[in-house]
Amino acid sequence: SNAVKAEGGRALKSLSDVLKGKQGRFRQNLLGKRVDYSGRSVIVVGPEMKLHECGLPKDMAAELFKPFIIRKLIERGIVKTVKSAKKLVEKKESVVWDILENVLKGHPILLNRAPTLHRLSIQAFQPRLIEGKAIQLHPLVCSAFNADFDGDQMAVHVPLSHAAILEAQLLMLASHNILNPQNGTPITLPSQDMVLGLYYISKGKKTMGDEVMKGEGMAFYSAEEVVIAHNEGRVDLHAWIRVKADVREKDGSIVRKLIETTVGRVIFNQFVPKENGFVNALLTKKSLREIIGDILKNAGIPKTVQFLDDIKTLGFRTAFRGGLSFNIKDLTIPEVKEQLVANAQVEVDEVWENYNMGLITNNERYNQIIDIWSRVDTRVTETLIREMATDKQGFNSVYMMLDSGARGSKQQVKQLAGLRGLMAKPRRSGSSGSEIIENPILSNFKTGLSVLEYFISTHG
Repeated sequence: SNAVKAEGGRALKSLSDVLKGKQGRFRQNLLGKRVDYSGRSVIVVGPEMKLHECGLPKDMAAELFKPFIIRKLIERGIVKTVKSAKKLVEKKESVVWDILENVLKGHPILLNRAPTLHRLSIQAFQPRLIEGKAIQLHPLVCSAFNADFDGDQMAVHVPLSHAAILEAQLLMLASHNILNPQNGTPITLPSQDMVLGLYYISKGKKTMGDEVMKGEGMAFYSAEEVVIAHNEGRVDLHAWIRVKADVREKDGSIVRKLIETTVGRVIFNQFVPKENGFVNALLTKKSLREIIGDILKNAGIPKTVQFLDDIKTLGFRTAFRGGLSFNIKDLTIPEVKEQLVANAQVEVDEVWENYNMGLITNNERYNQIIDIWSRVDTRVTETLIREMATDKQGFNSVYMMLDSGARGSKQQVKQLAGLRGLMAKPRRSGSSGSEIIENPILSNFKTGLSVLEYFISTHG
C-alpha cells in the first residue's frame, strides 16, 4: 500500500483510520465508553435477600463509593486532607465500613447483564454489604436478566445525581418491575427449585394400600388449626382435608366457606394476601404466573412483592425438605412399545410391497412411512406420560419435574424412556431444510443405542 511509513517501516495511521471501524473514534470512544463508578463481577445466588436488594462485595463497594467516603471522612473531621483520607480507605479501617454503610442508605445501584436486550436487563437494587468477591443476585430477578449462576458476570453502576438516584428508586427498582413490558405478564416468577417445592407442597395424596395418609378427611375450623396439627404430626402434608377458608367468588366477593383442600395448600395460602382469597390449585409454573397476576390486580404491588419473597422461601425450603431425587426406575418404559413398533413394522413392509409393485410413487411411500413412525412416536409418548402420571399417585420424581414446569419436557422424557424417534438427515452445509431419515431410532437412552443408532443421532 502507499501509506506513509514511519522509520520502522510500519504504516502511520491516517485521519480516516482514526475514525474508521470498530477501533475508530466513533465506535470505540463515542458510542461505547468505559465509565467511572462502575465495576463487574461474577454473580452468585442470594436467596435470603428481599426482592429489591442485591449483595455487593465490601471491597467493590469501597472502591465504587470512594469519593463519598472521603468526603464524609473529611466532614466528620477524622482526617484533614484528601490524601490521608485515601490512605485510610486503602487500609480499610473499621471507620470506613461504618461510613460506607451510612453512604449506601438510600443510594441504589444499577445492575446490568450483557446482552442488554430489553429494559429489564438493567435494574436498580439496594446494595447490602457482603464478604467475598461475588455479587449476590436475588433468584426471582434472574428470568428478567436471563441470568444463571454458571459463571455469568454482571456490571454495577452508581447513579450519582439526585435526579438519577430518584429515578433509580422510583422507576428502576426491581420490586417495581414485576411485569414484563413486552406483554404485561409477570416476569418475576419462581423457577426450577422453587416451582418444584411449591408443586410438591400443593400436591394431594389419597390413602392407598399400605400407604396411609394421616388425618385424611378431617375437618378444621381455621388455617391456624391445620398448621398446628401438621406441626404436631397429626396430619400429613399431602393429606386431603376440609377447612373453612375465605374463597373468592366469580363476582369478586370473598365468602367464607368449607372447602376440600390439602394441608400443603393451606400452608401456602398463609402467604397469599387476604384480598385475593384462597388459592386451591396444584401449583405449576403456568398457574403461578396467573396467580401472581391476580394478586397484583387484587392486592397491589407492595403485597405482591412480599408474597413473591414468601413463596420463594417456601419453595426452596419445601424442595429441600421434600428431598426429591430420581432413580433410573422412575423412567418406566411402556409395555405397549414393543407391540406398537411391531405393528408399525408390518405396516411399513406393506407400504414397501405396494411400492415395489408400482402402486405408489417413491414420494408417497416416503411420506406414508414417516406418518406411520410419527404415529408410533406420539402413541408411545402419550402412554409413557400417562403411566408416569399414575406411578406413585403422581409422585414420580421425573413426572413431578415435568408436570410442574420446573425442568425437562415431554420430548426429553420420551427420549429417555420411550424411543428417540425420527432423525433428520445430515445435510450439506448451505442447503436449507432437512429431510427425515425414514428409519427411526427405536431405542431410548435407558436401554442404550446401538453404534449405528448413536451415529445417526449425531446430526443434531
